[in-house]
Amino acid sequence: MSKRTPGFLLGDILLSMERIATYVGEMDQQSFASDTRTVDAVVRNLEIIGEAATRIPEEFKSGHPEIPWRRVVGLRNRIVHEYFGVDIGIVWSVVSHDLPQLKSQIQDIADKLK
Repeated sequence: MSKRTPGFLLGDILLSMERIATYVGEMDQQSFASDTRTVDAVVRNLEIIGEAATRIPEEFKSGHPEIPWRRVVGLRNRIVHEYFGVDIGIVWSVVSHDLPQLKSQIQDIADKLK
């Protein structure tokens, strides 16, 4: 497994979430879908989030059941394995609805590790 501690991995996740928020800004779904650079940047950072979540030890994850770890990793797997078949609607839903709450939860855990 990773030599990076869960705290560092959570930091990677938070950094990617912040980047996504910066890239998307005030966009709506239509603007997002038509901006391939932003879509590519967001998808890449979702991959990083999923990869970092994959590297967090299972015992740490089981201690934080409030985080939907399987969904986080699953999205990464889906993005990586489907390549050009990524559903922009799903990506937008994750970015606009799921990430803000998830970011808050991850931040709470990271703060407790400091």
